This record gives sequence, C-alpha cells and structure tokens, in this order.
Amino acid sequence: MSRLRTFITARRTSWIVLVAAFLAAGAIFAAGSGNEEGALPGIGLPDSAESAQAAAAAEDLPGADSTVALLVYTRDGADLTDDDIAAITSATASLSDLSAEGFVPPASFSDDGTTALVTVPLDTLSEAGEQAERADEIRTEANADLPSGLSALLSGPEGFAVDIAAVFEGADFTLLITTVIVVAVLLLVTYRSPWLWLVPLIVVGTADGLAGIVAARVATLAGIQLDASVTGILSVLVFGAGTNYALLLIARYRDELRLEEDRREAMSRALRGAGPAIIASGSTVVLALLTLVFAELQGNRALGIACATGVVIAMIFALVVLPAALVLFGRGLFWPYIPKFGTEGSAERGVWHKLGVLVSKKPVAVAILGAIVLGALSLGVPQIKIGLSQTESFTQVPEAVQGQELIADAFPAGSGSPASVIVNSDYTEEAAQAAEGVDGVDAVRIGESTDTITQISVVLDDAAETEGSFAAIEALRAELSTIDGADALVGGLDAQALDVQRAQQHDQDLVIPLILGLVFIVLVLLLRSLVAPILLLLTVLASFFASLGASWLLFQSVFGFPAIDTNVVLFSFLFLVALGVDYNIFLVTRAREEAVEHGTRQGMIRALSSTGGVITSAGILLAAVFAVLGVLPLITLTQIGIIVCIGVLLDTLLVRTVIVPSLAFMLGEKFWWPGRVISVGAEVRTPKRAAAEHVREHAPSHSEDHAPKHAEGDHSPKHSIDA
Repeated sequence: MSRLRTFITARRTSWIVLVAAFLAAGAIFAAGSGNEEGALPGIGLPDSAESAQAAAAAEDLPGADSTVALLVYTRDGADLTDDDIAAITSATASLSDLSAEGFVPPASFSDDGTTALVTVPLDTLSEAGEQAERADEIRTEANADLPSGLSALLSGPEGFAVDIAAVFEGADFTLLITTVIVVAVLLLVTYRSPWLWLVPLIVVGTADGLAGIVAARVATLAGIQLDASVTGILSVLVFGAGTNYALLLIARYRDELRLEEDRREAMSRALRGAGPAIIASGSTVVLALLTLVFAELQGNRALGIACATGVVIAMIFALVVLPAALVLFGRGLFWPYIPKFGTEGSAERGVWHKLGVLVSKKPVAVAILGAIVLGALSLGVPQIKIGLSQTESFTQVPEAVQGQELIADAFPAGSGSPASVIVNSDYTEEAAQAAEGVDGVDAVRIGESTDTITQISVVLDDAAETEGSFAAIEALRAELSTIDGADALVGGLDAQALDVQRAQQHDQDLVIPLILGLVFIVLVLLLRSLVAPILLLLTVLASFFASLGASWLLFQSVFGFPAIDTNVVLFSFLFLVALGVDYNIFLVTRAREEAVEHGTRQGMIRALSSTGGVITSAGILLAAVFAVLGVLPLITLTQIGIIVCIGVLLDTLLVRTVIVPSLAFMLGEKFWWPGRVISVGAEVRTPKRAAAEHVREHAPSHSEDHAPKHAEGDHSPKHSIDA
C-alpha cells in the first residue's frame, strides 16, 4: 500500500494517475450506457406471483398487445346537457382513427348523469416518447369542439403510464443540477475558499457521470434495465458518498500539512490515515446494497446493483483521482485559511474539543438524555400506515389521478381498473358465476377467449389499491381456487399491487437482517471488538426509528401524505444504516488510533476534536443531497429523501456527537472488548515532522484562522508547485 500511495502522490507519477483517469473516463463516456432512453419504472414481480402468471397467460389472447385509455367527460359535477351528450358521441366517433380496433365503443354515462366514460382500445407502446405523443393526440381529439364548460380527462392504464413518464422526464437533469448547486454551496461554506471546493466537485461530478454509465452496463449483464427512479437515487448517492469521502480526506490532508512541509508526503500520510476508514465505510455501503440482489422485486435488485457500482466508483475517485489532483496545487489551494507547517489546528481547542470534555464528565446523563430524545421521536412509528395507491403517488395531482377520482365517484369505484381472471375455457361459466358471488364484486363480464383459456373481467366495488379491493382480490382467489380444473389466475392492477406489497414485505424481511449482519461483521473486523460494533449498530437503529417516527409526523401534519409507500421503509433503512455507520466508522477508527497513545477517554476526545467539524459538514451535506429527491413530484422519492435527511442529521448531530462518545466514556477500555488498544510501535517520523510536532507542543496555541496567508516554504522558489 505504501508504494501505491507514493505512486498516487509523487511528483512524477501523480500526473500519470490523472491522465489514465482522464483517458478511461473518456472511453467510458464515448461507449455510453447502452440504456434505452425514456425507460419507465417497471413492476418487476417474480414469475411466481399470481398476477405475473396471469399476465403471462394473457399474452396468448387476441388482445394481448393492447391497452386502453379512459376518457372521462365532466362538467365539474353538473349534469351533462343534451348538447354535451351529442358532443361526446361525436368525439367518440372521431377517436376511431386512433383506436387499435378501428372503432371506439359508445360512451357509458353515470346514473347521476354527471359523468361520461369512453374506453379507447390502443396498441401497447414501450417507448415513453411515443406514448406521450399519442396521448397528446387523444387529448386534442377528445376535447375538440366541446361545449363551453365540458372537458375530457385522460386516465386509465395509458393515462397513468404517460403521467408517470412525465414525472421522470428530465428527472436526471433536474436532480443533477439541483444536487450540483447544493454540493457546491455547502463545499464553499465548508472550506471558505474561492477555489478549493472546485477540485472535489469536479472529481465527484466525473465519478457520478461514469457511475450512471457503468451501472447501466453492469445491470444489463444481470438482465435488468435501469429506469429514471433508480438512476436518480444513484446520482444522489454517488454525490453524497463521494463528497463525504472527499471531505474526510481533505480534512486529514489539512492536518498533515501542519506536520509535513512536503505536501506530497502529507497527502501520502493522509491517505494512510483516512484511507482505511473510507474503504471500510464504502465497503459497508456496497455490501449493504448488494443484499438487494436477493430481493424478489426486480426494482430492488436494480437499485442494489446500480448503487453498489456507483459507490465503488466514488471510492476509487476519492482515494486515487482526488489525491492526485490535490497535490498538483500548493498550500495556496486552501487560501485564505492556509494550514501552515508547524501550526496547530483550531479544531484541537475548538467547540468539538470542549463538547468532548463536557460529555466525558457526565456520560451517563448524556446517554440517558440522548435515548429519551430518540425514543420520543420514535413514538410515531406504530402509527405508520404502509401502502400508496396510484392516485396517491404524486405530490402534484396529475390528470390521470383526477380522472380516476371522477370515475370512482360516478361509477362503481373499480370500473377504471377491473380484475382480469384467466381460466380454463371449459370452466368459464362456472368461474364467472363463482366470481359474481364473491363479496366486493360489482360486475362480471366474459371477455376474449382461445381454445384453451378465457379472460373474465371483474369490476370491484372498491377503488383501486385500497384495503377493500385487496380483500376482494384475496376472496376472489380463494373462491376460484376451489374449482378443480379451472386453473384460475387473478391478475389486473389490484392483484398486481397486492403481489407487489407482499413481495416488498418478503424483501424487507430478508434484506434487513442481512444488512444488519453484514454491517456487524464489517465493524467487528475493522475495530477488532464485539462491544463497540454492537453499540454502534444499536445507535444507528435508534436513529433510524427516530427518523421514521419524526418523518411520519411531518408526513401527516405538514405534507398530508396518507401513507408511506411500500418500498420506502426498506430503502430508507438501507441508506440510513449503511451511511449512518459511516460516520461512526470515521469517528471510532480515529478514536482507536488516538487511544493507542492517549487511552480511550482522551482518544475519544481527540477523535471528536479532529473529526467533529468534517463529519458534521459531511452529514449536513449528505442530508441536503438526499433532500434534493423532493424536487420530483413523486411521493416515494420525496419520502425517502425526507427520512434519510432527518436520519442523517440525527446521526450526525446527536448520535455520533454525544451518544457514541458517552458510551465510550462509560465503558472505558471495555469499549474495545475483547480486543485491546495497544501500541504497535512508534510511528516513523521525518525530521521535519518531529520538528513540527516540537513547535506545536512548545509554541503558544493559535488557529489556522490567524495563520499567515502563505505557509512557510510555499512562497520561495524551492517550494514551488512541484515541491
């Protein structure tokens, strides 16, 4: 590893690292991702799911490649007039040219006379752009020459597909621009330098661009297509994690510049000190993400593969490209707060040092108070409701949702999304009669058929994706399963949503224990302890439940969200546990390093003094980056962003700042049990480093804020950019 550090930082070879990185990045950008543009979020149910089996069986029916658009005509609740009915009839006829069957069935009118429903048969299109163009044509034709006050809304399967695609149209660009702005502002505030922030931003931005391409290629090898929701989360994660690693490395580099006159030697030592923590934390995140490959839902597997690939790339750029880029510049890169050789950093006598001393005096009281705060925030967890329907999935109500709500009010609530039952054709009548007798079923209609199978359309009483519709699906499945030989399969929107909910619960029950186990193993190997990993894991779990409870209170009181989406808990847990452990790794590995010479108590205080500022900055930055997910009008991403944002802030400002140190102070050397913190030999010190330490020990304390603008040795010719 020493040779690798030297190769990355040495004057003659650091250029090679940057040139090689530039050429590799150019080749990857030129090759592209191979991902289809406009890919829509898929369902990704396993083949064993009954709704997936029903959909597969329906592919043999004559109308297998068809879908429908539902046009809802309304006068804002007023009765339709004779002129309205005539206009609707005329519009229905004009829509025939867009229909897959060359005609459109007559409109259905609600019993109260306020709403008309027109079903337009369509061919299935897989490309989002083509769908959007056809939807615009349908809307234009349906609303042409209507009487004043009468309007047509596009809903149904086609309407929802188009509106979901519109949510993700330009999503990557919006997220990227917003994320870059947030990261740039926070880096500028953190470093208070007019140009230092540019180096990590450019390096991490390049890593993000490469991550999107490489992740898509890796996912393709696994037979998975990435959609915009996955690539959006990927970009946020790479920027957040990559910038965190950069902050940690640069902070350690700044410290070493005070002890080493040669900046390249200082960077080598910074890599030696910060590298293991970055590798350990990044590996923890990668392993946690890879647990998703065992998930049933393809969307979960896609997220795991893509994000794990992205974090690996972020680590490589933070540990290889960023050091090589930083050492190209002299100490002036830190201007106006230049770390002068032989001086002492303000952090060692600053607020974090004082906080560490304060916590060490009353660790039991601090730990109890922290537990009370986390427990109080967790009180909302038992009240959480899980599951959002299609009509509840948007922060802004799209046209398809408005239309669906009108259908539910004026017609049987399930009219817009009937269940699709596939049965053996010899048992069609028997299955239809059985379905009519099921509670929650409003109407049954026999549809398309082949020599072997028949499709039966079942309209439910309750609106789509509600508890009532799910209960009706379960009852329908139970009743039809009693007909021997019918081989009945119940599919459709409600059945699919129910199967997704069950698969998500399966994934959650499987993946969460795997994540906890892997994180625990990584911590044990890293810290060579059992007590510390258990305590760190418990604190991260406590902050997760606290963030979940606090977020639920916000969702209910501020945002008005009716529930949390099915995948939000799993994704939030994954990101919070993996990323939350990162900060504990940064702190505790530094504490162990300091404890070798100073003991656990002083080691923790010194570690908090050294890492407090950078970890807090990293946590605030990561929280802000995840909050950027809220710019998209999709509740799922907004909820993930808010939960992770609150959790990271809790973990950064409360758990890592006071609770973990208080536990270490309470246990003392037992914190590292069964291992021991022992000296492994004196660190090899250069004469200049020893002199710098001597100066720091005997000179009056002063901070970098009062250091000269140009550090000693960097303003003379012999200490030029290549020194």
